[in-house]
Amino acid sequence: MDRTAKIYVAGHRGMVGSALVRRLNQGGYTNILTRTHAELDLLNQAATQEFLQREKPDFIFIAAAKVGGIHANNTLRADFIYQNLMIEANLIHGAYQAGVERLCFLGSSCIYPRDCPQPIKEEYLLTGPLEQTNEPYAIAKIAGIKLCESYNRQYGTRYFSVMPTNLYGPNDNYDLANSHVLPALIRKAHEAKQRGDSELAVWGSGTPRREFLYVDDLADACVFLMEYDVSDGIYNIGTGDDVTIRELAETVMSVVGFAERITFDSSKPDGTPRKLLDVSGLRNIGWQACIPLRDGIALAFQDFIARYGG
Repeated sequence: MDRTAKIYVAGHRGMVGSALVRRLNQGGYTNILTRTHAELDLLNQAATQEFLQREKPDFIFIAAAKVGGIHANNTLRADFIYQNLMIEANLIHGAYQAGVERLCFLGSSCIYPRDCPQPIKEEYLLTGPLEQTNEPYAIAKIAGIKLCESYNRQYGTRYFSVMPTNLYGPNDNYDLANSHVLPALIRKAHEAKQRGDSELAVWGSGTPRREFLYVDDLADACVFLMEYDVSDGIYNIGTGDDVTIRELAETVMSVVGFAERITFDSSKPDGTPRKLLDVSGLRNIGWQACIPLRDGIALAFQDFIARYGG
């Protein structure tokens, strides 16, 4: 990418989009295009197409999406499939119409079958049933991948997709009703410490294993792939290591300074038993994550305190 190329980051106010903007600024890119939801509703096809036709960006990163944790995914199923389908369809088709040749679509590791072999290779896509609690979101993201593949084959575009593992970091969502597990644990541990509680209650059994990636590492990988001139395909992005939910909770408690016992609510869903990505594809072309989990949690906790107070 030329440093003066026009680069549109869709969803720049979210955790992923803001990390992409930070990474692009650090890399010396001077022509970053953004729009707030008030300025551009990506659910509106006509408005999205008019914007892309007028601005004609050289590169697009699609970080705009409706996202949430296991509770939100399982209860707002219509919202998750409809809004994500509309956002990606409007942007990918609009990009093609506007002559945008290079595009990075942000997917999710939840696209893979619930019980596929570990670590998960990109080739395992569509080889088995999905996890039911987030199936609508996963189907929408799979559709985005297939949109990119189909436009590449029919129209010669160069759109690729990245599948990040569980993300966390600055600008995360800490709403306990619809956040992901790590930010929820940060908030719960901090508030339990403030109240003087004697325990931290955690959803599920604590046994599922999860992989976590600091969002600035994800942004670095996306820019790396665009600079590497990747033209199509799916790329897993993760650390290659995972921990149990119990181990995660213990690390969060240590960072927050809450030295009490953990209890597990087995009436709450666990989700997929294990979800570890095979990241050999990216490592083979020269990229790997560099921010250790404990260090990343400490940075995320600093962000939480800065935004919500101590």
